[in-house]
Amino acid sequence: MPAAADAVFTADFPAASADGVRRADVVLVGAGIMGATLGTLLKQLQPDLTIRVLERLDKVALESSAADNNAGTGHGANCELNYTPLQADGSVSVAKAIAINTAFERSLEFWSSLVAQGLLPDPRTFITPVPHISFVRGAADVAYLKQRHSQLGKLPAFAAMAFSEDPAVLASWMPLVMAGRDPAEPVAATRLIRGTDVDFGRLSEALFKALSCAPGVALCLGHQLEDLRQRPDGSWDLQVRRRRDGVLLPMAARFVFLGAGGGTLPLLQKSGIAAAKGYGGFPVSGQWLVCTNPVLVALHRAKVYGKAALGAPPMSVPHLDARCIDDQPSLLFGPFAGFSSRFLKQGSLLDLPRSIRPDNLGAMLSVGIRHADLLRYLIGQLAQSDGDRHRTLRTFMPTADPADWRLETAGQRVQIIKTLPGQGGQLQLGTEVVTAADGSLAALLGASPGASTAVVAMLELLQCCWASAMASAPWQQRLRQLMPSHGIDLDRDAEALARSRSRSDQLLRLR
Repeated sequence: MPAAADAVFTADFPAASADGVRRADVVLVGAGIMGATLGTLLKQLQPDLTIRVLERLDKVALESSAADNNAGTGHGANCELNYTPLQADGSVSVAKAIAINTAFERSLEFWSSLVAQGLLPDPRTFITPVPHISFVRGAADVAYLKQRHSQLGKLPAFAAMAFSEDPAVLASWMPLVMAGRDPAEPVAATRLIRGTDVDFGRLSEALFKALSCAPGVALCLGHQLEDLRQRPDGSWDLQVRRRRDGVLLPMAARFVFLGAGGGTLPLLQKSGIAAAKGYGGFPVSGQWLVCTNPVLVALHRAKVYGKAALGAPPMSVPHLDARCIDDQPSLLFGPFAGFSSRFLKQGSLLDLPRSIRPDNLGAMLSVGIRHADLLRYLIGQLAQSDGDRHRTLRTFMPTADPADWRLETAGQRVQIIKTLPGQGGQLQLGTEVVTAADGSLAALLGASPGASTAVVAMLELLQCCWASAMASAPWQQRLRQLMPSHGIDLDRDAEALARSRSRSDQLLRLR
């Protein structure tokens, strides 16, 4: 990847017009997994597009997509209990789990196709098979997990899920979690072997490396989008600042994608599109306890998810993860929440106050009142000592020695606050695509399970903003080549799911 930001920026640009403006068909703002996915899809579907990627930092994937800034779980809803909430009638809602599982299957299928084309490297550089386990304690939660297993186990996507309350079986699945545990305490777990740990940082790097080699594409590192305005013809004027020397470079694009993680909301607000009205954001930072003791790391080859504490938000679901970051095998436990008014890890303390506007102030205040439990949770997290965090760890790993663990700061997440007609402000825990009415601009807001569902999120974006092209025979044919299950409901078609998994099992080295 070229090191000279200016050379990258000017490489492969058409000659500047008389007004000095550099033009492109598509500008992608933010060099993370979302921009990498959208750029790759567009180049696969329409190779003659000119694409410019703007990234304010000097490397790709340094914010939300970086391995040490996220949990790395390939979110297939195998173990994340917050995706299957208990209902008042005693049943478990599985709709969200099904949708997320299907979305991740699409991602696996897409990545498999890119590996086959030679556009992605050896899958071992970015994806590792790791069993996904849900673990609960106490009679009530054991009953819940049994009900969850009963309902999910009837679906083809989760048919291989195993359930056990036998301590000996559980000890074979997760020895560190069971060692030293009170034998009288009711416990249960489910396990799916077909889980993954994904290094979305390395995956993003690989996608951008391939994308930047394609004709008509330039990766512009060290360049920050400062402002954007729509022209009468629907195209966009962009003011881009080269951070090295502060020079402003005017650009123009027919389509703009704002995929800058926490930096997306301020840019969306500057766009002035009607759909941006009423959106706000609440930043939450994260911390992990990290262990690199090789003896312990070798004993825990799983991602074990529990249940959030009573009154805690879904984002606080505790998990003990086997990870490999920068080729260093490790264990991560958390997350522990923190607070910073920054929208990006390398952002400004003024990000939050600058985002408050008359159209979202009411929504943000109403969310603050309605979600007092979240504020109490954050205050409690901020007040935690090292001893408090290690006591929480011991609920998962009773024999944990504080000497084996260190505290590290993860990335920033900006939770969506959305104004809904007649309902005031709502806290949205997920990802959401916001588009201009004419389809000339799109933005991705929110957090988990974003990276894992990037392919489906970007296909939905294309359906909104590139509807005519998406309906065309050439694009549909190409999509079926990239993802043979495209257009098929994998939840209802067990044979199609089996075919899709047969292809992606090669990516996961399961066959």
